[in-house]
Amino acid sequence: MVKKLIVLGSINADHVLNLPQFPKPGQTLTGNHYHIAFGGKGANQAVAAGRGGANIQFIAAVGDDDIGKTICEQLIKDQIDTRSIASIANEKTGVALIFVNQQGENEIGIYAGANAAVTPDYLHAYQQDIIDADAILMQLETPLATIASAVKLAKQHHTQVIVNPAPAQALTDEILSHIDIITPNETEAESLTGITVSCEQDADRAAKQLHQKGINTVIITLGSKGAWVSVAGVGKLIAGYQVQAVDTIAAGDTFNGMLVTALLEGKTLDEAVKYAHAAAAIAVTRTGAQSSVPWREEIEQFMVQHR
Repeated sequence: MVKKLIVLGSINADHVLNLPQFPKPGQTLTGNHYHIAFGGKGANQAVAAGRGGANIQFIAAVGDDDIGKTICEQLIKDQIDTRSIASIANEKTGVALIFVNQQGENEIGIYAGANAAVTPDYLHAYQQDIIDADAILMQLETPLATIASAVKLAKQHHTQVIVNPAPAQALTDEILSHIDIITPNETEAESLTGITVSCEQDADRAAKQLHQKGINTVIITLGSKGAWVSVAGVGKLIAGYQVQAVDTIAAGDTFNGMLVTALLEGKTLDEAVKYAHAAAAIAVTRTGAQSSVPWREEIEQFMVQHR
């Protein structure tokens, strides 16, 4: 029987504009390639898992607007169980305003919209789904009170808890103690530990501090360098794939969705990280959030070509 994954997270409509460089305060720049894409860290990770072959259910909310309806229709096409996505009356679907510079880096501002309605009370309606699942994957665009409730419920019922602590913010020791796998990038690792991560030694120190909070597996993503993977205090670098980045918007989300999918298939942690690296490498060669997320066949082909 295929193991069950729950993703709890955000859904946004991404408004993306490419600029020669990020504007300074008070500066106006003319951009190009403006487009609206479907995003939100939760939705991106759900899509990555769905396209990667996971048995996935998504707990989220959209507004009662046309774009919310359209996003849900697309999520079904991406092989996601959407019965736990509510349409919130008199609210807008979440919005992300994204600038992308010539190096493929991005700056993002977010309006939560319907995502703010995913409260602990909202979560209560789906608690049995979490109890019955094999793993739950979360990010931090959902209210922290809901994250706290979800990790506690999952831990009590032996559902594996994976948290991508993005966007960067502080988490209580209680939340951290319920997490099995945490996947920060350098900035998020610093936010959680106070340690600036600029090399492998820094990543090792940050990982050890997170282990002390009760987290068994720490994966610190290091961009093009790969990921520092530490289990119970023993860490190593697992290198990524070298590609020409066009747009890094959904790279981390793609990594997380594929990572958990591979783990639930029974792959080793090292194997799962390599699959996640491959999925993210493909994603950064494409524009947009969900539009950049590859299907499983593409990932398998990429890995064969890059042995």
